[in-house]
Amino acid sequence: MNDAPVKPGLRLTVEAVSHVYGTLKVLRDIDLTAEPGEVMVLVGPSGCGKSTLLGIIGGLLAPTRGTVRCGGAVPADCLNPLTYVFQDFSLLPWRTVAGNVALVLEARLERTARADRVAEVLELTGLTAFAGAWPRQLSGGMRQRVGIARALAVRPACLLLDEPLSALDAQTRDLLLEEFTGLMTRAATTAVYVTHNLTEAVRLGHQIVVLSRRPGQVRDVLRVDRPLAGRAAGDPDLAALEQRLWRMIRDDAAAAAREPVDVAG
Repeated sequence: MNDAPVKPGLRLTVEAVSHVYGTLKVLRDIDLTAEPGEVMVLVGPSGCGKSTLLGIIGGLLAPTRGTVRCGGAVPADCLNPLTYVFQDFSLLPWRTVAGNVALVLEARLERTARADRVAEVLELTGLTAFAGAWPRQLSGGMRQRVGIARALAVRPACLLLDEPLSALDAQTRDLLLEEFTGLMTRAATTAVYVTHNLTEAVRLGHQIVVLSRRPGQVRDVLRVDRPLAGRAAGDPDLAALEQRLWRMIRDDAAAAAREPVDVAG
């Protein structure tokens, strides 16, 4: 422990979490803490239980054993404390960009407040000029940005992101990753981010949790004590950290690639 001041925001604590699907042991004795205002990234080989753990943290799935605790402060204007962003954009094609974002606010805010909130998150995500555009008119990166804006519109205390950039081509993913670092800094919300991409992990994570091959256990937790805004492509320190992560999971990843695909994530 250290004597640093406690940051405002939501803290998520995972205590002794294990999970089994039938006879398949997916997670074993997971202990983690997502600190307020920080991004915790989950990495590991395919099938190690990253998405399962995210579902447990978000309350979509009850663990076989263990608990998840929430502490700290939830903003007074928060409409949904734990909010997901998936790799599937899930935009309604008959609604404009502004209409898709407003969807999560309907019946929760009156018209003027709703319009103000939509305008705010469109500006935050660089979408103001596209408010009246239809999803079919947008690139994949722009559609994912709309999904992120929609998640931010409820002013979540914690964002849960399940490989939000994986469905994009490499060039679009790199460009959006640049924007993500600024966005996560400005949003200043706690986040848990699942990815297979180690470049994303070192660019976005304040702490990077390395899970082992199934049943997933915590092999290591690496801290990156550098502001997100100070991380850039080609940084030698980040490249070295990425290589360190790859060495940690390489053998498990090779073994996982020979196993049948399952729901463990």
